Amino acid sequence: MIKDILKQYWGYDDFRPLQSEIIMSVLEGHDTLGLMPTGGGKSITFQVPAIALGGLTLVVTPLISLMKDQCDHLTERGIKAAAVYMGMTQQEILETFERVISDDYRFLYISPERLETRLFQAKLQYMDVRLLVVDEAHCISQWGYDFRPPYLKIANLRKLIYEIRERNKEPWVSLKPYADLASESSYHVPCLALTATATKEVIEDIQDKLHFRRSSKVLKTSFERPNLTYSVIYAEDKLGNLRRMLSGKDAGCSAIIYLRSRIKTAEVAEHLNEHGIPADYYHAGLSSDVKVKKQEAWMAGNPSVIVATNAFGMGIDKANVRKVIHLDLPPSIEEYFQEAGRAGRDGLPAEAVLIVSEYDKYKLRKHLVEEYPERDFIRHVYGRLASFFQIAIAAGLYNMFEFDIFRFCSAYHLSTIQVHYALKLLDQAEYIKYIEEPDRHSRLMFVTSRESLYHLNQFDNECQRIIQAVLRLYTGLFADYVYISEQQIMNVTGLDRNTLYEKLLLLSRFHVLHYIPARQKPAIIYMTPRLEDEEVKIPRSVYEERRARQEGRMEAIIKYVDNYKDCRLVQLLNYFGEELDHRCGKCDVCLSENLKGNIHEEYDMIRQLIIDKLKANKTMLVQQLLMQIDMNPKHVGDVLHQMVENEELKLSHGMLSL
Repeated sequence: MIKDILKQYWGYDDFRPLQSEIIMSVLEGHDTLGLMPTGGGKSITFQVPAIALGGLTLVVTPLISLMKDQCDHLTERGIKAAAVYMGMTQQEILETFERVISDDYRFLYISPERLETRLFQAKLQYMDVRLLVVDEAHCISQWGYDFRPPYLKIANLRKLIYEIRERNKEPWVSLKPYADLASESSYHVPCLALTATATKEVIEDIQDKLHFRRSSKVLKTSFERPNLTYSVIYAEDKLGNLRRMLSGKDAGCSAIIYLRSRIKTAEVAEHLNEHGIPADYYHAGLSSDVKVKKQEAWMAGNPSVIVATNAFGMGIDKANVRKVIHLDLPPSIEEYFQEAGRAGRDGLPAEAVLIVSEYDKYKLRKHLVEEYPERDFIRHVYGRLASFFQIAIAAGLYNMFEFDIFRFCSAYHLSTIQVHYALKLLDQAEYIKYIEEPDRHSRLMFVTSRESLYHLNQFDNECQRIIQAVLRLYTGLFADYVYISEQQIMNVTGLDRNTLYEKLLLLSRFHVLHYIPARQKPAIIYMTPRLEDEEVKIPRSVYEERRARQEGRMEAIIKYVDNYKDCRLVQLLNYFGEELDHRCGKCDVCLSENLKGNIHEEYDMIRQLIIDKLKANKTMLVQQLLMQIDMNPKHVGDVLHQMVENEELKLSHGMLSL
């Protein structure tokens, strides 16, 4: 049956490794964790069983680009799919839910932030959910490299789906009744969690946080990608090495260049363009429209090179990326492996290269120290923040303030970087909400019931007029946040902007509604009333434990780039608990070993090319020779070094001669 579905909708005759095993596990009713390398075909593992099961499959994913992309692909195949994500208007969300319920949709893609909205939970009552899918499942684990708190809401969603099916007397029927499912309630809907990278502790944490049942299964294929070559190059002239890797026979190949700095993405792209290599840049600070245009242009191959931060790549389905090059050292092997895995998804030869220097390791360790300032400093920032906003002790609950971090740091002579990370730790400890990105639209939601509004006589006439105007102008206010226009409300009430703003904040303070004004700057929202500085406690789970995990991941990536004894692939797979019984034979370590040993074929070929070039040109600069020999620069350099040592070549002031 499942092969028939695969053939009918996707045109494939058979599954890739592990796909059918994951599909059958889901159809048998098991909670399943599927670990598949990037490009391994994860989407098929939930799309095929979703069609076999009928009803609705709920896909929780943080990737808006993936939602849109997969919805388009499913629609093209005649399968009804919809998506709900941040940025949609209230009316668009409501209409999407109504279509899903009434028009027999098979898929609803939803971001984790939407799961606990009242509108979604109200509409969920009428959805026949038969499979729950959690994509990028490592995001649920505090041990993972990309932890996202909204993912913790998924366990509540599982409970709610169970309660709905139990109340409606709609048991979930597995493909086959298995003994290990017999003791479990038939109202459970299976959960399929998917990720490309996970250590043993992350695997256990995912199962725990998603409330996997006793009969759950963990299915994984080898993380080995035979077509992908991993290499590390130590170089001070990173841009020179980058140009060489994108020139010659590789000119015009599709490539992603990763950096940690937004500013540097633009600088490196400009450098490449100046040297005749068409490139563009991408980072999270760009507007949504600009990001979409840049992404679509690169997907179409114009330009072929994108220089980006780690904001780029997740959920991007471009099969023919030939090179992924990191110019900065990633903070963990998990992150590096995920980003490197975006190369060669078509199965053809591709390269993942780390170009590093000694300074990179220093920067990484320095960054860790900056991310965890001393507790006294964190309390000091908390106190200065209250002074900055003039918040009295026990006041400030749910108040929001636009926040200019540079003005704040200038006022109190503090380090911007240290303050930024102190605020993030205060956010994780739930004292404040630190919103780093601006929002150009105001939002509002009632947090009291409609009935309670008729008993709010304690508020003045202006507040009453605002409530009545908002109720007339907008719908869905009791279910979720709705985008509003202050100008519209001013026109109806006759109030000026300052009075409207003050009254909306007053209604927020009295928990009648929650008002989030538009802002051009980052913002701070107080999640608890202001405390005395010494009362602020940062839990071990937020500070010591998180720092220890981060430090362990950092030291692992540093060990990886410094290890020139073990095959790169063996090192990477060992980190994820996979033992490999062979070397890859093509990474920089393996090829270097080959040159040192008795395998002379490549050595002799490079040696002869060097001799031929120097016979034709008499003398050449080392860099000029490296660029003219279309082979691995490190191997050419090794051969050059050995030929000079053996006095086959003369080297003087950077010039080579026979």
